[in-house]
Order: sequence, then C-alpha cells, then structure tokens
Amino acid sequence: MHVPPMYRADDEDRARQVVHDYPLATLVSNGPRVPHATHLPVVAAPGAPQSGDLAGSTLWGHLNRANAHWRALAGGVHAVLVFTGPHAYITPAIYRTTPAVPTWDFVSVHLHGRVEPIDGEAGTLEVVKRTAELFESAFGAGWAAEPSHGHFARIVGGVGAFRFHVESVDSMFKLSQEKDRDVRVRIIASLREGSGPAAELGRIMHEHGLGGRGAEGA
Repeated sequence: MHVPPMYRADDEDRARQVVHDYPLATLVSNGPRVPHATHLPVVAAPGAPQSGDLAGSTLWGHLNRANAHWRALAGGVHAVLVFTGPHAYITPAIYRTTPAVPTWDFVSVHLHGRVEPIDGEAGTLEVVKRTAELFESAFGAGWAAEPSHGHFARIVGGVGAFRFHVESVDSMFKLSQEKDRDVRVRIIASLREGSGPAAELGRIMHEHGLGGRGAEGA
C-alpha cells in the first residue's frame, strides 16, 4: 500500500486499535490466476502484547475448509491481512472555496506476514472459542459461550484455523491532513453529526488532533 508521509500514523498503537476495533479482515494470498481474497474474523493470540508495534506479534483467524483459499494455505504462505477502518465521502461544500474537488477519507491497516495453518481439531477449537468469546465481550449482549462448546466441537471439522505471524505493518490514516485547520474543524463537525462509519471517522480525526482546540465542540 502506498502511504504518503502525511497520512502515516504518528503512533504505533493507532494501527493496533484499528485491528482490534475492525476485526473483520481480508486475507489476501497468491492464487493460480488472481490472488485469493477471503473476508474472515481475526483476533490476537493469547498473551499477545496489548500495545506497541504489531510487527512480531501473532494473530489467529479461521475460514471454511471448503474454501479453495484454505487449500492454498497448506504448508504456510506469505500473505496480507487488510483491515478497513471507518471511511466517508468529504463534500467540497465544507471547504467553502472554489475551485475544489471532493475526496474520500479513510483508515486502513495492512499486515504483511506468514500464515501457519493449525493442525488438529483441538487447536482449531481453541481458535473458535477464543474468537467467539472476545467478540461477544467486545460487540455482543452478554451471551455465554460455554453451553455451546459441545456444538462448537461437532462442527469444528469444517473449520480451517491459522496463526498469522506479522512481519511488517502499513497503515494509512487519510484524514484531510492537507487541509487548513479551519476546514478540518468543519469536516470533523460534519462527520460527527452523522452516524456509523462517518461519525467514527470524525472521532478518529479529533483524536489525532486534526481540529486543534475547539474541534470537540465544533
């Protein structure tokens, strides 16, 4: 991913936060004619660091064994995990200048590394259990996974789990850094008046200090 210097994260923890908050990743690896690309959930392995650079850390993921992509991972391959954070269209109406052009601001993190398929149902079941429990804790409504562990064990034969060993990180936070402060204040205010990804993008812009003082109440 090409990342212009002004769009690089100023803190290694920012990329880690995107991976945590937007864990449905796209796994991309070489295929026979075009790359394989599969959307799948990813979580940190037990004992993984909670802060700092993601390079050197290990993530867990899983996909359907019926997927041809799973077979392409046999023996371990190099791949990329793509995490898409919040994004939104930015209308030139906010700029209050002419001429002007629209843009699309976004957050994206690419993790380059090595896939290690997990052999055996016990290891795969551990990945499935951890994924369900972490996601329920972060995004759910208090559902208890333990009573369903027997069902997990019955269906886990169709699941392909893997470890992803992160070797390098590319992160892009395209947040209208090239605009004047007053314009960024208006962009943040407009985004935060909305909902969903737009509001989340406005929050991240504010946390980056791109509105300066006054952005919170703008």
